[in-house]
Amino acid sequence: MAPQISLKAALLVPLAGMAVAAPAPADVGINIVGGTTASSGEFPYIVSLSRSSSHFCGGVLLNANTVVTAGHCSDYSASSVKVRAGSLNWSSGGTQVGVSSITRHPDYYVSNDIPYNDIAVWKLSTSIAETSSTIKYAKLAAQGSDPSAGTTMTVAGWGLTTETGTTLPTALRKVSVPVVSRATCQAEYGSGSVTDAMWCAGVTSGGKDSCSGDSGGPIVDSSGTLTGVVSWGYGCARANYAGVYTRIGKFATWINSLA
Repeated sequence: MAPQISLKAALLVPLAGMAVAAPAPADVGINIVGGTTASSGEFPYIVSLSRSSSHFCGGVLLNANTVVTAGHCSDYSASSVKVRAGSLNWSSGGTQVGVSSITRHPDYYVSNDIPYNDIAVWKLSTSIAETSSTIKYAKLAAQGSDPSAGTTMTVAGWGLTTETGTTLPTALRKVSVPVVSRATCQAEYGSGSVTDAMWCAGVTSGGKDSCSGDSGGPIVDSSGTLTGVVSWGYGCARANYAGVYTRIGKFATWINSLA
C-alpha cells in the first residue's frame, strides 16, 4: 500500500488525506520536528506567508520585490495574502507587505497528493530593503546543481513541532538533516514519486524533519545557499521516510527570469 503523503503547509482549508507540507486550518500547522529555536539574523531571508492573519507557509526573499516559495503554497489570490520579513515571530515584528502577483511554474501539477515542479515566484507590492542583520536576500543554488548524499543541510520554519500538533508556534525553529540519495528516496516512496526536480533529506531513524506549516520555506547548505524549499513527505519525521524538497538547481534559471 502506498504511503499517505503529507504537504508541509499549514492548512487554511483542510486537505483531506494529505500529509504534504501543506497549509493548515487557521490554528493548525506543522513546524520543524526535532529542532531548536533559531537566532536573530540566522535566516535573514526567511519570510512568513499569511492569509487572514494566519501563517500558512514559509518563503524566501530573493531581492527587494521577489519571494520564492512552493507551488502548493500558491493557491490564493495575490490580494489575499501577506509577506512578513525580518522577524523570528510569524505574527509580529519586522516588515509586512502585500503581494502584487503570484506565478507558479508552468509545469506545476499534483498527482496522488504529490506536488510536482513545486515552485512559485511571488512579487511584492512594496519593496523590502535589506537591513544590517535581520533582512538579507538569499543566494540561489546554481542551475544544474544537485545536493550530494550525506551533505548536511539546515531547514527552518514555523510549522508544528509534532505531526499531531494543533497549535502553531510563533518562534522560528531550525533543524539540520543529511541529504538522502535520490535512489534511496525513490525506494522509500516509489520511483515515480521522486523526480530529478526533487531531492530528499532526513535521518533513517526519524525524529528530525520539516512538517506542515514549513512548506515553501528554505533549506540551505553550510554557506547559506538556498538549495531547496520544503515540499512534501510521508507524515513528519517518520523513520525510513525522508522529507522531500523542491530542487532549486532545477529551477534557478526560471526563478531568475521572473526575479
